Amino acid sequence: MNRRAFVAGLGAVLAAPFADGAQQPNRVPRVGLLGGGSASAITGRIDAFRQGLRDLGYVEGKTIVIEQMWAEGKLDRLPALAAELVRLKVDAIVSAGPTVTRACKEANITTPIVMAFDDDPVGSGFVASLARPGGNITGLSSLSPGLSAKQLELLKEIIPRASRVAVLGSLIHPGTARSLKEMELAAQAHKVQLQYLNVVDPKTVVTAFGTARTQRVDAVLVLTSVVTTTQREKIIDLAIKNRLPALYFTAEWVEAGGLLAYGTSFTDLFRRAASYVDKILKGAKPADLPVEQPTKFELVINLKTAKALGLTIPQSLLLRADQVIE
Repeated sequence: MNRRAFVAGLGAVLAAPFADGAQQPNRVPRVGLLGGGSASAITGRIDAFRQGLRDLGYVEGKTIVIEQMWAEGKLDRLPALAAELVRLKVDAIVSAGPTVTRACKEANITTPIVMAFDDDPVGSGFVASLARPGGNITGLSSLSPGLSAKQLELLKEIIPRASRVAVLGSLIHPGTARSLKEMELAAQAHKVQLQYLNVVDPKTVVTAFGTARTQRVDAVLVLTSVVTTTQREKIIDLAIKNRLPALYFTAEWVEAGGLLAYGTSFTDLFRRAASYVDKILKGAKPADLPVEQPTKFELVINLKTAKALGLTIPQSLLLRADQVIE
């Protein structure tokens, strides 16, 4: 080999790593979005999360990839779905609810987890405290002191005679026990007797309304859970068919035909979850990111449903509503 060929060959060898490095694009962050229900049931929340990322400068498919996994109500699938996200090497997992967070924690997932919402993150054992989560889980709490009292107060405004209220929820949902405790205290203050109806699948939803009718309840209050969310249309339909005024926990229910909703804005929480993802991608540890509490609440009323139930909504309540659907 002559000297010129040797130098040219050596230069090519030395330059190769740098050339390869220049051609390799920067790794695009991957974020998992894991839910216990179906994406179609919470499209507004998913859109809000995506908007939150866009507001922070991310472009989906170019500067960030979102890997979505949904259990479609089959909660025993959650550990496997979480493991699949780990296999895909996501940088963080956004949990669409407490049931998902619990499944990830029990499966010993070490990937950073962002709670898009949780009823009681400390009580459920997901974080050590709101100020110092202490592990690989952080995010947003939907818990707000006094919320249960406000919901019962609103029901009493619409139905002053209400003395028996059915509470529809799922005990397998983390946070339900705490919600019930708060509701019992609120019920005593408003002189209302509560009838708790546990739902675990579509059949028990039908049974619950049969019990509510037998017990002659005056109204229904629906709690958040994977089961109630996936059975939203059935619950709304049964409430109207049984002529039972029902109060729900998010605006999504009223937009789907429910009577009334008051509670934390879940779309706002999902939007804010994007900021946690951003901080984690930039090197922050979940243990050092305090859990934030809700700042936006919504009161939404469906006048068409009120008319179908033969109810007149007080003008004072309509004036306080964030949205009135006619």
